[in-house]
Amino acid sequence: MNFVDILIYIIISAIFLYSVALIVFYVFIGLNSIGETREYLNKNDFTDYRLLASSPHAPTVSILAPAYNEGATIVENVRSLLSLYYNKLELVVINDGSKDDSLQKLIDAYKLEKVDFFVNYSIPTQQVKAVYKTRHPAYNKLVVVDKVNGGKADALNVGINIASNDYIVCIDADCILEHDAILKMVKPFLEEGEARVIASGGVIRIANSCEVKNGRLTRVYLPENYWARMQALEYIRAFLLGRMAWTRLDGLLLISGAFGAFDKEIAIKCGGYNTETVGEDMELVVRMRRYMHEQDLPYKVTYIPDPLCWTEAPETTNILSRQRNRWTRGTIETLRSHKKIFLNPRYDLLGVLSYPYWLLFEMLAPLIEFAGFIVFIVLAAMGLINWHTFFAFLLFIISFGYLNSIFAIYMEVATYNQYRRKREVRKLIFAALTEPFVFHPFVVWAGIRGYFDFLRKRRAWGEMTRKGFTKAVS
Repeated sequence: MNFVDILIYIIISAIFLYSVALIVFYVFIGLNSIGETREYLNKNDFTDYRLLASSPHAPTVSILAPAYNEGATIVENVRSLLSLYYNKLELVVINDGSKDDSLQKLIDAYKLEKVDFFVNYSIPTQQVKAVYKTRHPAYNKLVVVDKVNGGKADALNVGINIASNDYIVCIDADCILEHDAILKMVKPFLEEGEARVIASGGVIRIANSCEVKNGRLTRVYLPENYWARMQALEYIRAFLLGRMAWTRLDGLLLISGAFGAFDKEIAIKCGGYNTETVGEDMELVVRMRRYMHEQDLPYKVTYIPDPLCWTEAPETTNILSRQRNRWTRGTIETLRSHKKIFLNPRYDLLGVLSYPYWLLFEMLAPLIEFAGFIVFIVLAAMGLINWHTFFAFLLFIISFGYLNSIFAIYMEVATYNQYRRKREVRKLIFAALTEPFVFHPFVVWAGIRGYFDFLRKRRAWGEMTRKGFTKAVS
């Protein structure tokens, strides 16, 4: 064998081994998700959350909702959050230097007045310009903070400094929460035992095409838009399979910034959200976990599979590309910042399994897949492809991907079954059939662009223009 033959053999073998390792991980994750989901359902089926709502031992919670130019929906979104079923609740809305009328709309709608308020800057942030509260008894849980623009992470840090309660729930201002979302989210903090629960994540579902009335989701529909529908499938796989499995393994690295609960004391000790990354949600979870390991403190990060939070997904390729670009950059920044964890037995499974998985199959996946495509083009041009072997391997990979998606859809139907119409399930299956040829290549290319922007040191968040819940009913 000459040098070229040896090089080709090494490249093909590496791609094959990578694919086999990924398949093994997916099977492993699927099996663990079954066990964790079954255990969660058995444990919580008979829970009476009304007892928790009225219990004097219920944790005190502050919801932090950063808002930037949300004038079109801010009043209804705040009204929805104020109506959540939980007694010991504070809602902190942080106006992050909006250029529209978001703040004025809140002042008018909730009769807000500027108050003297001492801000304890436990975490350094941009300046707080004013704090508003109301005399209206129906809105006494509401605190509105006006601050100099500093980005989402800085706004959340201001919320942490302002919050008066023991636990914080960080959400996106445009999310729709189920009425019992806080009850279910804080339950793990009451059950912590010897291991302190430092964070709890919740499922994010896609609200596109759903009916919304007065800030409440009234009917669930599968998104009509193709790109949003693909994300609905993707979220089912990621949340119902992936994060459930990593919870069972105690290796969860990511809690979505759209909806997550944290122990405020530990968040402050860790320095709050990192304003130097576009992946602040993942970075905080990794840093909190690392802190607990380095202090030799027993802890847990939990996850709630109930559909509790609904958000609007991007419906255009431009906005979706910006989102995935940012996710890639955030993952790179987080893993690079915490590279000390990699294969370090001091961090237990976090170092020897979770971090390597995220490095190989999340962060590097776009690069490896794109490189594999380039190698294929070169080898095909040189006439060095064994087409029988290639098509057999391609068929196997695509078939396994279909099987994984069908399994995720089955888990959804067998558990929370949000899409109860048979035609919607069929549409979801059809979407899965198109994924390898349309959606997945697009996501890979967005990830590659994320790498380019990371190398260019581009820090932009990327404008996330939203259409709003256009299928609302009056």
